[in-house]
Amino acid sequence: MSTADSNGSQQRGADTGTHLAGAIEGICHRLPVRIYYEDTDFSGIVYHASYLRFMERGRSDFLRLAGVMHTALAAGETGEPLAFAVRAMTLDFLAPARIDDVVMVETRFSGLAGARLTLVQQVVLAGGPQAGRVLVSAEVTVVVITLEGRARRLPPAVRERLAAFLPPAG
Repeated sequence: MSTADSNGSQQRGADTGTHLAGAIEGICHRLPVRIYYEDTDFSGIVYHASYLRFMERGRSDFLRLAGVMHTALAAGETGEPLAFAVRAMTLDFLAPARIDDVVMVETRFSGLAGARLTLVQQVVLAGGPQAGRVLVSAEVTVVVITLEGRARRLPPAVRERLAAFLPPAG
């Protein structure tokens, strides 16, 4: 459902349908991404840095669908103004995607501690005879910081929302 003002114009940031943000299935967020020319190098293979953009979209849309909005966090709606920053990322490039492929960015939370979120992400082929083949895997550590760059603990409301997406203990 979209939100419009009294003139019928779309509001900035209005929800125009969760399909744009992918979907959460259980504790996994899945975001489909089509590979365009702009994502590739001269040979038609996805340029390695493009995967970072795809995974950032996956993390951001997971947070959005979980009810944690970057704009609300930055506006201080959970206390002081805060932001998320990638602290560390380990990537394993296993196979290439090519122009016109559709890939699925899969994102899962694996831990919440203090100021830190840990996520596991995979980019997999979404169709064709090799559907499900893992192309890139990543472990990502994200921290909560003030707008001045100082680490802060996750606000309780954010921790509560995200804890629902952690894998069962054990």
